[in-house]
Amino acid sequence: MTEHVIDVDPGVAVESAPGPRRYRTGPHPLMAIPALAFFAIFALLPLGGVVVLSLMRWDGIGDPAWTGFGNWAAALGDPATWHAVWLSVQVMVFSWLFQTPISLLLGVFVASRGKYRAALGVLYFLPMLLSSAAIAIAFKALLDPNFGMSRAFGWSALAQDWLGDPRLALYVVIFVIAWQFVPFHTLLYQAGVRQIPRQLYEAAEIDGAGRVRQFFHITLPQLRYTILTSSTLMLVGSLTYFDLVFVLTGGGPGNATRFLPLDMYLNGFSNNDMGRASTLAVLLVVAGLALSLGLARFASFQRGSQLEGA
Repeated sequence: MTEHVIDVDPGVAVESAPGPRRYRTGPHPLMAIPALAFFAIFALLPLGGVVVLSLMRWDGIGDPAWTGFGNWAAALGDPATWHAVWLSVQVMVFSWLFQTPISLLLGVFVASRGKYRAALGVLYFLPMLLSSAAIAIAFKALLDPNFGMSRAFGWSALAQDWLGDPRLALYVVIFVIAWQFVPFHTLLYQAGVRQIPRQLYEAAEIDGAGRVRQFFHITLPQLRYTILTSSTLMLVGSLTYFDLVFVLTGGGPGNATRFLPLDMYLNGFSNNDMGRASTLAVLLVVAGLALSLGLARFASFQRGSQLEGA
């Protein structure tokens, strides 16, 4: 075998053969600038203005006057504020306890194949097409003790002052909220169920597992992240209920349904105290942010535990 030796002049630079060109596979960081600018202008800037306004006294007409933490001391020292906070916590807890099982079961039911289930699914999702104000007006008429359902069906059990009794009004509002938002969470669970591999159910059927065991041992574990997502939207969304409650009860009877978002509105636009309303708005933002971060932290912890156990 003959060797071929190439003589190279030491004074001449030899260029190496060019390697394969590398292309950027992900989006360029500069492409995020429009979205960040939009978020800063329409979210961070107004939020900063609310924080500054919470440190001032302003009736919405005259010139704002600096008060420091006077609004915070007045709001946090008022029992009405803590009553509104307690009502908001009750709405969060009872809404989750009421909506989650119903949404989960409906989502599993609608996810199955069948024409009649598709038709029922359409009926279940109809409340998503209605506005909160329209739903509140409809239920306010239905629950009226004089000409509502009690007069239509002649049932004495329905002839109660559902929205005028402080012991019932809160739970009626929670029921109406659930009636409106159960379809949305049902849609989430339906999508989650349809992502579960069919082979898992087929293997369970071969092993003799019935529908109930399949639900608890396959469906529920596979839907844990969907449950976390739905719970996050449900709990954080409970801090924003305003329009439906405002039209349905107006915060009454008394302060029985005066949740924190409604209390913020009434302080600002009924009592002309924009400084205190801004203080309550900041409290809502902090509570929602803390709740979201806590649930996200819990979700990441669950994923980490799953990876360690794999």
